[in-house]
Amino acid sequence: MQQVWIPRIGRPDVLEVREVDTPTPAAGEVRVAVAAAGVNFADLMARQGLYPDAPPLPAVVGYEVAGTIDAVGAGVSPSRVGERVVAMTRFGGYSAAVCLPSDRAVALPDGVDLRVAAGVPVVFLTAWMLCEVMGRVRPGDRVLVHSAGGGVGLAALDLLRWRGATAIGTASAAKHPALLARGYARLIDYTTTDFATALADEEGFDLILDPVGGASWEKGLGLLRAGGRLAVFGMSSNAVGDRRNPLAVARNLWAVPWRQMSPLGLIDHNRGVLGVNMGHLWHEGPRVTGWLTELLALWASGVLRPTLDAAFPFSRAHEAHQRLHDRGNLGKVVLVPDARWNETP
Repeated sequence: MQQVWIPRIGRPDVLEVREVDTPTPAAGEVRVAVAAAGVNFADLMARQGLYPDAPPLPAVVGYEVAGTIDAVGAGVSPSRVGERVVAMTRFGGYSAAVCLPSDRAVALPDGVDLRVAAGVPVVFLTAWMLCEVMGRVRPGDRVLVHSAGGGVGLAALDLLRWRGATAIGTASAAKHPALLARGYARLIDYTTTDFATALADEEGFDLILDPVGGASWEKGLGLLRAGGRLAVFGMSSNAVGDRRNPLAVARNLWAVPWRQMSPLGLIDHNRGVLGVNMGHLWHEGPRVTGWLTELLALWASGVLRPTLDAAFPFSRAHEAHQRLHDRGNLGKVVLVPDARWNETP
């Protein structure tokens, strides 16, 4: 079977496709014939040597897949063979087949597109943690969403609209028409406008979702109203261009407002800082699976609108990574095994 490997730190074109043996499910596992695997910013940072949780290179990354169960291990009902599922993987998702514990493979609603489904787990679970579990969004809340056109930004928008909150986003100007049509109340072009300056004289925010890091966190803290929360879920400002930049990393770490984010700084201003990292929730398997089941039900009911930006075959995985580096995506990017490229998902 095919896998996409990161053989060494480098630009997107270091990615290579290799043929390996198809795995056999162990006791308690299912094997999923992968129709598509989601691409996430963490994958890019792993390739650049900027993701501390990534496995040692050479490695296969990938946190999420959708496909069909085609084999089961001992102790798993054979009736699950043929079931269309979505699942999170602890790396290894860039594969034509993956084996995982049977309770991590969650049945999909009837009729959904498997390529769209592959992009659901990471971004919607992250948005769920940010808005529901930790952010506690309520009707009337004002929420600022950075990277509004990315996977998490669109997933968060669906949850914010569901809760009756007002969403303001930052995104490049080319994405504004589509994002306004999706439900953002206002967009700020971060490439030409400082968001903190643009929002300084307005009512404060109840919640800010920020995957950027560095100086962006300090600006965000200054825009919170009493009781507001800054929810951080990454540091994309470290990934400047498509290669490792140690100077940018050092500069962004220096810009983090460590004193303001300390317990005493938070007490003084009646505000909070929250952190979300889905990659550190593997020990919460049943809980995460329960959240994913809730999200799939919301998708089936029309509350959530997963958005597929683009799909690429495994042999063009470098193009998928480049699209995220260029911030060109509006929604999710997924990879499809070459042998399944011409299938109806």
